[in-house]
Amino acid sequence: MISTLLSTSTASNSASVAITSGIDSTYDHYMFVFTDISPATNETSFGFQVNATDGADYNDSPITSAFMMAYHQEDDGAAAFGEQTSYDQAQGTAYQPLCISIADDSDAGAAGILHLFSPASTTYMKHFYSRFQVCESSRADDAFVTGLINDATAIDDISFKMASGNFDGVIQMYGIA
Repeated sequence: MISTLLSTSTASNSASVAITSGIDSTYDHYMFVFTDISPATNETSFGFQVNATDGADYNDSPITSAFMMAYHQEDDGAAAFGEQTSYDQAQGTAYQPLCISIADDSDAGAAGILHLFSPASTTYMKHFYSRFQVCESSRADDAFVTGLINDATAIDDISFKMASGNFDGVIQMYGIA
């Protein structure tokens, strides 16, 4: 597997980051790497949505997903692993959460990876999966999301944003061969 860095986007108190070029048929597998994702609003989620080549905005490609999370409290008071069904989608067009409850503390934030497969396909739906590590106010979270974008139209744009408020961070897009 060979990865090629295609773009780097730096968010600085940004409402969203949209990557509108570089997603095409050159690669069948794209990887997005997120570093130092830090929200301006406490305990918010971070997510994505795509835009098809024939779309006008980021709400016309339905997503079906499953959101799983493990966590462990700093004081060892609780730990668990399970599905977080309130963050799943069933043919939803909302932004898909990749991680939740990110604290806005100076020592908190999130980092992770999102894989997107065959976005240029005009025959098949597009599969994705992600893994994020989050520092919440008093616990560490490990979030796993898997799903599909049920759209046979090619996807050429992707947008990332917080559920509320702005954010800082770095998003790198790689083509995987």
